[in-house]
Amino acid sequence: MPTAYKNPRCQRAVRQWCSNTLTHADFPLTAATVDTSAGQVRLTSAGTGSPRVVVVPGTGFNAAVALPWLRALSAHWATTVVDLPGQPGLSDPRRPRRDRLAWYGRVLDEVLAAAQLDEVVLVGNSLGSAVALAADSPRIAARALISPAGFIRLAVEPKLAVASTVWLLRPTPENTRRMLRLFVAPGEEPPETEVEWMALMAGCCHTTLAPPPLPAELLARRAERPCVVGVGEYDRFLPPKRLAQALRRTMNLDLRVFSDMGHLTTPHHLDDVVSLVAEVVESPSDRTR
Repeated sequence: MPTAYKNPRCQRAVRQWCSNTLTHADFPLTAATVDTSAGQVRLTSAGTGSPRVVVVPGTGFNAAVALPWLRALSAHWATTVVDLPGQPGLSDPRRPRRDRLAWYGRVLDEVLAAAQLDEVVLVGNSLGSAVALAADSPRIAARALISPAGFIRLAVEPKLAVASTVWLLRPTPENTRRMLRLFVAPGEEPPETEVEWMALMAGCCHTTLAPPPLPAELLARRAERPCVVGVGEYDRFLPPKRLAQALRRTMNLDLRVFSDMGHLTTPHHLDDVVSLVAEVVESPSDRTR
């Protein structure tokens, strides 16, 4: 199976960055590792109470990069972030060449079982949303999906394609920052943590293609459990109008559009994420439209 990293030195550098970032978090964390058919998977948790919120990050992200998400959500609920295997982070780096969404869904089901997490609210971001939809565990009570892959093919404008190519070929801080400006709302600067992380990732990790839409029949089945979906009004990958049409057609749900937000959820948009999660936490027995 291919690995997320270009070589062992790169794997050490990424794991060191993640470990250092988590060690210096300014709020209490706990860590656990569970065994799955995909190897070991690292879980990072904070907060207390119920229900249990489980965050599934996007492509190339992990608990260390998602610390602002963990801080914001754990102030309200017990929250766990999963470092997906095959992605840069503290889990097993191997991933299959094909059928990755089905594989990720099975692995997430195994994670919930191994960690004995029940009545879980899955919070998926970008790729993590598609993984949350692919998972079929009876332990899942509800889903909250932000900037979700899995419904439509991601749009890539020429400007974004050029900026991404430059970033991959020469991942300097400035090239990384220039690319990430296309991930946020006009006039907004990307957070420096994301700039630092994405520069490291481009130099050390193999890229992955955007996930395709999930089958319509699978999405229809997922509509049987509570689900809310939100996207930024300036999301270049997932234009709200196209996403809203697909969401209504496949799951008969309305899309929440977050003002002044792009594809990247920056820290000052996390109140929107908390509010979206609260919708399914506070009425888990009702289908949320």
